[in-house]
Amino acid sequence: MNWQAVRSIYVFEMARFFRTLLQSFVSPVISTSLYFVVFGAAIGSRINEVEGVSYGAFIVPGLIMLSVMTQAISNASFGIYFPKFIGTIYELLSAPVNFLEIVLGYVGAAATKAFFIGIVILGTSALFVDVSIQHPLAMLAFLVLTCLSFALFGFIIGIWAGNFEQLQLIPLLIVTPLVFLGGSFYSISMLPPVWQTISFFNPVVYLVSGFRWSFFGLADVPIGLSLLAITGFTAICLGIIWWIFKTGWRIRT
Repeated sequence: MNWQAVRSIYVFEMARFFRTLLQSFVSPVISTSLYFVVFGAAIGSRINEVEGVSYGAFIVPGLIMLSVMTQAISNASFGIYFPKFIGTIYELLSAPVNFLEIVLGYVGAAATKAFFIGIVILGTSALFVDVSIQHPLAMLAFLVLTCLSFALFGFIIGIWAGNFEQLQLIPLLIVTPLVFLGGSFYSISMLPPVWQTISFFNPVVYLVSGFRWSFFGLADVPIGLSLLAITGFTAICLGIIWWIFKTGWRIRT
């Protein structure tokens, strides 16, 4: 393993993050505050509690998941797409660096950025509501796994994308709707039986449910299924990336 190569890619990608540090941290703080104004004040005034938890606190895990998923995807997709766009990807491919080291550098940096954003949102939420974490280790584990898995997914999108518009296509048209419909701001048990069944086909439900369990001990699906879902998604993304580098699809052409 060429750790120097991994470190070089990681440091280069993180430098871009720190150049826009104010924007990177201020933006999620403002967005989180707006969510609490809209959902916490407007909807929270009509829904006092969900399964014994105040509505303001109940939406915190979903709010973190929404931002973490989108940030991990956008950072990883742009990180690998830009070298393709300007042609420096060929220098990287011709260097004595294997695909695993490339993935570790780009995905590791994207996951780190998303993790920081998640922590910032958690801290901002604590200014509005009383947030308790019953299982802090499980919370960190779910947060790290989500950052890694969606950074891998974003890496795949960055390789697939043929232009800057396509970088936003899947996050905007698929990921964001799935998060909103995945129980981020409500409990699946509040839905009619038919919609509950339909919701279980949404993979985001399992991630949000497991993450919310780490906060309040409440889950729409068994915690084992949540762990299986995030592990399976990570494995699928790794398999796709291995195939991409093996065949050179959208990289060497």
